Amino acid sequence: MSNDQLVADLADKARKASRTLITSGYSKRQGALLAIADALEANMGEILEANKLDMERGKANGLNSSLLDRLALNPERIKDIAVGARQVAALDDPLGIVLRQRTLSNGLKLTQVTVPFGVIGMVYEARPNVTVDAAVILLMSGNAALLRGSSSAQASNEVLVKVMRGAL
Repeated sequence: MSNDQLVADLADKARKASRTLITSGYSKRQGALLAIADALEANMGEILEANKLDMERGKANGLNSSLLDRLALNPERIKDIAVGARQVAALDDPLGIVLRQRTLSNGLKLTQVTVPFGVIGMVYEARPNVTVDAAVILLMSGNAALLRGSSSAQASNEVLVKVMRGAL
């Protein structure tokens, strides 16, 4: 399968997932974020082991110290990521907010309401925390995503996605 076909297939799956997210209520999305936070803490050992592999590979490939620092996860950083997920879960529902309304001279009522975009694409470097941060924000806002982290964080990202999927 070509890269173009792979991306097209993933985008189609994300589009279908976005339809499910649009219909999921606030409490369901909020519960998913809290479950993700709990799962991150519960699976900290597995996450740290995967990150250790990424760090070893990064050092062997000559990543500079600032990239290695961004790549590194430790118990405190994982707890901070979980805290961030809980903070997002505590926010008000961003969907269904009436931004403005007006009635036209012919009686037609226009209402602008917040809704999800649908599918968001993101590319980012050597920051496994962004995998979770982006997923959490996108879930809360009812959006699906195609996330593309760098190969330097591959093991960490794979485990983080597995942990989040398991929480859902």
